Amino acid sequence: MTTQRTSGRRKQAMAAAAVVAALLTTAACGGGDGDGDNGSKTGAAGFDAANNKVAQASLAKKGGTLKFAGAQDADSWDTTRGYYGFMWNFARYYSRQLVTNKTEPGKAGAELTPDLATGLAKVTDDGKTYTYTLRDGVTWEDGKPITSKDVKYGIERVWAQDVLAGGPTYLKEVLDPKGEYQGPYKDKSADKLGLKAIETPDDKTIVFKLPKANSDFEEMLALISASPVRQDKDTKSKYGLRPFSSGPYKFESYDPGKSLKLVRNENWKQASDPVRKAYPDAITLNIFSNANDMDQRLIAGDYDLDINQTGMSPQGRTTALKEHKANLDNPVSGYIRYAVFPQSVKPFDNENCRKAVILGADHVSLQNARGGPIAGGDIGTNMLPPSIPGSEGQSYDPFELAGKNKSGNVAEAKKLLKACGKPNGFKTTIAVRNNKPVEVATAESLQASLKKIGVQADIEQFDGSQTSGIIGSPSNVKKKGFGIIIMGWGPDFPSVQGFGLPLWHSKYILESGNNNYALIKDKAIDGLFDDYVNTLDDAEKAKISTQINHKVMEGGYYLPFVFEKFINWRGSRLANVYTTDGYSGMYDFVNLGLKSAK
Repeated sequence: MTTQRTSGRRKQAMAAAAVVAALLTTAACGGGDGDGDNGSKTGAAGFDAANNKVAQASLAKKGGTLKFAGAQDADSWDTTRGYYGFMWNFARYYSRQLVTNKTEPGKAGAELTPDLATGLAKVTDDGKTYTYTLRDGVTWEDGKPITSKDVKYGIERVWAQDVLAGGPTYLKEVLDPKGEYQGPYKDKSADKLGLKAIETPDDKTIVFKLPKANSDFEEMLALISASPVRQDKDTKSKYGLRPFSSGPYKFESYDPGKSLKLVRNENWKQASDPVRKAYPDAITLNIFSNANDMDQRLIAGDYDLDINQTGMSPQGRTTALKEHKANLDNPVSGYIRYAVFPQSVKPFDNENCRKAVILGADHVSLQNARGGPIAGGDIGTNMLPPSIPGSEGQSYDPFELAGKNKSGNVAEAKKLLKACGKPNGFKTTIAVRNNKPVEVATAESLQASLKKIGVQADIEQFDGSQTSGIIGSPSNVKKKGFGIIIMGWGPDFPSVQGFGLPLWHSKYILESGNNNYALIKDKAIDGLFDDYVNTLDDAEKAKISTQINHKVMEGGYYLPFVFEKFINWRGSRLANVYTTDGYSGMYDFVNLGLKSAK
């Protein structure tokens, strides 16, 4: 999950980390003088009641208005352009795909299920041909049938990056690796359906012909960017203001940066949609400029949940942990927060110098800087999120960061410094985004612990909105001497390819917009990724994922901080609530219901 998906979503303050840490013991013991764990006063289901399991499923009623609040609008509501995780989750209200994530809690939610299609793909030609048949009765909001050509056209829009930039481009890269197609707006064919890799022999059949097999292709088709778009309703760059619905809800009104309202699509048929229950009559979103104000309104019951799903603000969660714990869930997200060492900046071209920093860091202090074990997450021990097949979670801890070295191992770090030719330590610079206070706090924690091993680290804050041109430019990183970069990452889809390919594969080292900050050029890692995309067996794919993670950790390219966790608010009106690995630990929006239709 690119930084674009997470940019601007967190409004945490440095001072709050200590406040939250002080609450952890109380929260863990079920303390607090409000609802407690049973939520008897408000009907809340209890602390963590919807974390990887369904809370109050039987209480969901048809009707009512589901009320979202948010501290930030989507980057775009255009299915081609949206890249924020919450947008992908929410967009399923008004868009459908050939396949989508299962509407089930936890790990099962990361599995795929048919949506517009009658079944998962029929895969032939050694994994290079995918064939689907559309269901009967699938329609647009005006009642016209959704056709295979609509699906093809919607996918073709991904090629129009000059007009519709911003969203994921996996489909473009896999279906047209040579970049031969110019997109529908430059398409010279009469029907604007000139992409040869997708065939539509009739209105119910769509066939994808990949130049080279990719075992995650169906995961890419489950992304919102694979939604159908009807040509006569395509308003190009303005489409995000009023997408044309293929789902159970349609846009009634949208005031960018302020509010959005969806109402029922009367031409959607439950019989044609095995995924969506469509409980509410209407769905609203109100955008707040102040996250603390938003959290107060959530706690007051004016809204049901936070659309951004990146945790309550420090002030809000402090109150919620004390007084409304039964309304909270504490999911592990798909994100890892970490430091990365660019090999172009000396002495981080030396593996032992990198590993000296990993072992010299105080990992408990870093965890506390991010909010402690509840609001921040478990100590990170490796670079593969727990939600991804092949992850071993905290059990894979090659540097014993959650074990004997959790507070730092000064003696071992100094041995490694000697081995890398820096027995007296060295000077370096930590680069950190200035719009992420919790990251600044993390950098300060790292700076303090590295002093103990003789590493003098200055902190340079940079404009977080200019990430791609500052830390995303290897030449600028080298020029500035950024030896340590503070960042975070989550999967675009739950696989090692959807998470690690842009970070670890040599072909993803770019002059601008680079995400392989460590500048890893490892033929073994590249080869394992090649093996992965050519492997169709799930068990073998998981095994390769594990091997890739081990290779990355063995190189000492990263210092993981935490497997990130959030404190999320679950309104007392909500029913059928559960977190899902399909959307990085968020609540699954699409089948939320209310206990009352009022």
